[in-house]
Amino acid sequence: MAASLLLPSPFFNNCGSVTSFQHSSDKLDGMKDFERELQELFDEVKMMIMMGNQNDAIDLLQANYEAVKERMNAGVRGIEEAATIDIIALGYMAIGDVKFVNALLDMLNEVVDSLKDDEPLLDSVLVHMGSMYSTLGKFEKSMSAYRRAIGNMESIYGKNSVFLITPILGMAKVLSSIGRTSKAVEFYHRAISLLESSRGAESEDLVIPLFGVGSLLLKEGKPVEAESPFLRIFDIYKKLYGENDGRVGLAMCSLAHVKCAVGDANEAISLYRKALQVITTSNYMALDDSIMEKMRIDLAELLHAVGRGKEGRELLEQCLMITEKYKGKEDPSSATHLINLATSHSRSKNYVEAERLLRTSLEIMGKTVGPDDQSITFPMLHLAVTLYHLKRDEEAEQLALEALHIREKAFGKDSLPVAEALDCLVSIQTRLKKDDEELLEQLTRVLSIQEREFGPEGEEVMITLKKVVFYLDKLGRKNEIFPLQKRLSALGMKFKQRIQH
Repeated sequence: MAASLLLPSPFFNNCGSVTSFQHSSDKLDGMKDFERELQELFDEVKMMIMMGNQNDAIDLLQANYEAVKERMNAGVRGIEEAATIDIIALGYMAIGDVKFVNALLDMLNEVVDSLKDDEPLLDSVLVHMGSMYSTLGKFEKSMSAYRRAIGNMESIYGKNSVFLITPILGMAKVLSSIGRTSKAVEFYHRAISLLESSRGAESEDLVIPLFGVGSLLLKEGKPVEAESPFLRIFDIYKKLYGENDGRVGLAMCSLAHVKCAVGDANEAISLYRKALQVITTSNYMALDDSIMEKMRIDLAELLHAVGRGKEGRELLEQCLMITEKYKGKEDPSSATHLINLATSHSRSKNYVEAERLLRTSLEIMGKTVGPDDQSITFPMLHLAVTLYHLKRDEEAEQLALEALHIREKAFGKDSLPVAEALDCLVSIQTRLKKDDEELLEQLTRVLSIQEREFGPEGEEVMITLKKVVFYLDKLGRKNEIFPLQKRLSALGMKFKQRIQH
């Protein structure tokens, strides 16, 4: 099975091993005709998918499935059957027929389990199985396939073979997905060592495992350790492509994440700005690329966090302008940028402009997702709070009630989103001097939901308890206050201890 059999899709770009396939092909001349047939099948399926002829691709895959199934029913279950099913499964994975891929993998497992470890092409099939299982979220089965592939390759090529890199990286990715970080880091470091010894310390191939290690360390709250692998990526790209290449810009972005995590906000801001400039001037990415957009938003959030809201707003305005230019003013992503801008203006107490932006976002969402979709309740509640700040309490109440009803229908009456809407409504209705008994009843409902979702000692629970005590006192229900105050006192002590530790 030659390396070029891999389909050019996001899944296939990560599921195979060039060296694994090619080595098997060179070693086993007797299988070259079979490999050529698989190559032709794969190329044909690949072309059909690229041209949008999905039905034709399915017909071709199904015909091959029926043929291999017939051979298996006749008792033939060798490596050729396994390799064919593997190709068919990869094809259906590219098409997106997950249910049938699961059935094919079950079928493939039966064949592979009966094969000896020294079968030609088996390592490649196992690597593909590991990748497909990982994509389907079946991590134990994925690790089992990768483990066997690694064991086979080690016994055939030795523990320092470059052919091991693909299954080792696959195993590292799976371990990361299930939270076994320290073990995943071990596998990434092993891949790094193998690549360094075979391709040199400045090989671009090192970027993937280095990025994997850096990202895991950041996620684990170890930014100081994460800086080293990200710096190596930066140096590799800079040496290979020059300091003005877009890849260098992406490496700068990773370093900005590190600086932000260690608390060096000014350096992080500087790196973000340089990264955006390099990527833009090099035309490495389109202005409306989602990665570029996220970088602008991340930088805007950081600028707001350090009190540089005006600079942050400029970036958010840029995001909105780019989206409107390339996708149109009524694209759903425009609504997101409008909401972000409204949040920025609210922070600066510019509630009039925040109101305008939120009403525009609601108009867009009303057309794209519909007036009763739960996603519309976020800007709706945001607008309610904005109107509250503008002392337009009746309008604010109506919006909060509408958001509450939509959320009750979408999530259920005892859900956390409903509690959030109720809490907002109580704040508005308090100033409208609504009945205290009704307000207390709503707060009790909020408290019940929060206790179930966050536990009896959650910070949110403590805040709501204080509100409940306030209304009990206002209503003169003194006998109900004492146990709640006692509970509040205990919660306050625990919360202080948490902050100290």
